[in-house]
Amino acid sequence: MTRIVTSVVGAIVEAWQEVRVHRGRVLLSLVGVTVAVSALSASVAVTEIAQRAVLEQAESSSGRPFTMSANLTPAGSLSREKTDRAWFETLERFDISYATRVVSDYSPVQFSDGTAETSMVFVDGPYATLHRTRIDEGSWFAVGDADRLAPAIVVNEAFWQRIGSPDLGTHPTVTSSRFGDATLVVIGVYASPSWDTEPGLMMLAESASAILPPGDLDHLSPMYEMWVPPEAGEELMNLVELDLESRLGEGASVEIYRTDYGAYMDDPTAVLRMLTIGIGSVILLLGALGLLNIALVTVRQRIREIGIRRSMGATSSRVFFSVMMESVVATAVAGVVGVMLAVLIVKLPIVEEFLTQGMVADPPAFPMSAAVFGLVAATFVGALAGLIPAIVAVRVKPIDAIRI
Repeated sequence: MTRIVTSVVGAIVEAWQEVRVHRGRVLLSLVGVTVAVSALSASVAVTEIAQRAVLEQAESSSGRPFTMSANLTPAGSLSREKTDRAWFETLERFDISYATRVVSDYSPVQFSDGTAETSMVFVDGPYATLHRTRIDEGSWFAVGDADRLAPAIVVNEAFWQRIGSPDLGTHPTVTSSRFGDATLVVIGVYASPSWDTEPGLMMLAESASAILPPGDLDHLSPMYEMWVPPEAGEELMNLVELDLESRLGEGASVEIYRTDYGAYMDDPTAVLRMLTIGIGSVILLLGALGLLNIALVTVRQRIREIGIRRSMGATSSRVFFSVMMESVVATAVAGVVGVMLAVLIVKLPIVEEFLTQGMVADPPAFPMSAAVFGLVAATFVGALAGLIPAIVAVRVKPIDAIRI
């Protein structure tokens, strides 16, 4: 065992010395490998970071896996209040904690520079968890906010800027003709995509029902959403539908379906990942071909040296391993440099902002899997590029080599 380890270490040290002796030629040959490894590692890292951003944006709009939505159409003159009661009773029966009503509307809001139509979404407290809503300033709705005399609202970045980006500790307020004389208190600012440039706000559905005239929201069709464990999702869809139908009575229409991205695909970034890895692999292959050509030329120039070593007792396996390790050691060094270059590129603030679109609160560190993948790919390419020169070196006959 000791002999094997000594042989391996000796071959690596010898290979490193050869790389140092021929560093000019080696550096020239490894430029392509370094760039290829950098491109490959950066591609994998970018894909993983983009995947996180895409998934968070998908969950922000359609909910986490497994999110179910329900369209409830009561029979006859059944009121919205009774429909909501049936909904909450069903949630309690199946012990579903993360559920929300979502009612979307537009109403004018009075700003300092005039009145503007503003999107309004009336929700329940669990909405933020279900939709992975990130709060950049202030806070989300807390227990007791539904009982406030001045209803609390959470607004988007455009709304906050429209009122002058005030310190939320000062309890900034706005008014809307939709809510009569009620004063709306801004308690938080939620993150929104860069393309969302129109003001928008969220309010607790319970608060909206308390300050609006009775039946004011009846003309709007609410969306009922719930987040359940994925492994029980399909079964719960059927059970919840049957339970709601029985509570709403004969003639009611209940439609429940899955709305998160899992309803369409397991990973929305799978195509992007395969594409980037494919492009990076092609670039790495081209770099390996350049390294192979220079390695073959180098071995041809060292035929006399190899012949002398063989005549002094060097075995075929030692010569083979030594020549191959020269390529492996060189490409491993190129891999380290390539990964470092990829880290510098991917972690540039402008690159991170482009990848996350401002929707990831804490951008992840450079993925370790991308660094490992780049180093392993570089080592593998070095082994492949060194295989043919090593075979050529082994076939050299000592007597013929010495005569050259």
